[in-house]
Amino acid sequence: MSTSTTEKNPAGTQASGNGPSTAPATRDSGGGSGLATSQGRTQIADVVVSKIAGLAAREVSGVHALGGGAARAFGAIRERIPGASSNVSQGVSVEVGERQAAIDLAIVVEYGVSIAELSRAIRRNVIGAIERMTGLEVVEVNIAVGDVYIPSDDDGQDQAPAETPRVA
Repeated sequence: MSTSTTEKNPAGTQASGNGPSTAPATRDSGGGSGLATSQGRTQIADVVVSKIAGLAAREVSGVHALGGGAARAFGAIRERIPGASSNVSQGVSVEVGERQAAIDLAIVVEYGVSIAELSRAIRRNVIGAIERMTGLEVVEVNIAVGDVYIPSDDDGQDQAPAETPRVA
């Protein structure tokens, strides 16, 4: 018994499983995403989606940093090395399929920012950037808030001056 499958291709037209199709090709072992048309195939590497997501998340006001404590410490060391570049995909994990992507972000928020509103803004910005630049559908953006940034933690400027002894 033979069955015929029907699916929509990227152009939105119906393609039958019994003949040639312009539906997206299967994902290759190279770790990229396949976008196929009758005119050719475009592969988008996971690292590209990761960088787009990292940059889009950092654009949102209220995001202090991305990544966990160890990743941020390593990133701070890397930034001090002359000629080294910062890792824009730090704190970003992606899963890219043939037509869809899922994003996991680990963030540090600035103190006083509404985490619920910040999460909505991050999702909106990340989804918009990835879908606009890659054509992939973003099915989810998971956000893990690992810390709250308090300016006095790093500056040392807001700390009280050393006390003078009470007795001489």
